[in-house]
Amino acid sequence: MSEQKKRAVILLSGGLDSATVLAIAQHAGYDCYALSFDYGQRHNTELHAAKKIAQQFNVRQHLVLPMALDAIGGSALTDEAIDVPETLAEGIPVTYVPARNTVFLSIALGWAEVLGARDIFIGVNAVDYSGYPDCRPEFIEAFEQLANLATKAGVEGDHFSVQAPLIEMSKSDIIRRGIELGVDYSKTVSCYQADEEGRACGVCDSCRLRKAGFEQAGAGDPTNYQ
Repeated sequence: MSEQKKRAVILLSGGLDSATVLAIAQHAGYDCYALSFDYGQRHNTELHAAKKIAQQFNVRQHLVLPMALDAIGGSALTDEAIDVPETLAEGIPVTYVPARNTVFLSIALGWAEVLGARDIFIGVNAVDYSGYPDCRPEFIEAFEQLANLATKAGVEGDHFSVQAPLIEMSKSDIIRRGIELGVDYSKTVSCYQADEEGRACGVCDSCRLRKAGFEQAGAGDPTNYQ
């Protein structure tokens, strides 16, 4: 692969953060392979958004994998019986999906090994992270260590790197960087309970963080609200 661009697997949810990460990876010169999951989330609008974003950035391949996390539930995002909160609450919110990033990164790691890619990009953010334990730097560092212990490539000395370029950025900084790189945020869906047309509720935690980010960035909010 010495004469080719380095390959990277990008976790692409269809939201603001993952779209920015894809733009960052592409700008850094990586040959990008996007990975999305149909995991039993409340709506498929974010997957439609992911497809649009992948097309915009002309990724090498966009893989959408089915994964029925709704079978185990435990989250407002995968269990219709649990309401998405519309007010701030203390602690880890009910929108936390048990072990989601661990599962997603594990699949990304497997695909990366098959592709000969050694970089995995994920859009976690420790500043505006909503209290999710699997969005912290400690988690990313621990998973990278695991990746190099658990794979043929890793034990043979071919190092995997889990890249989280947004980890210490504010939402407004993320938006400014994305605008610089040409991300069309009108194509993204961040809302936890968007309707079938991808329109955001404007009141869930994700919507609040996104709305404040555009305001603080001094950028027009292109979000399509209900």
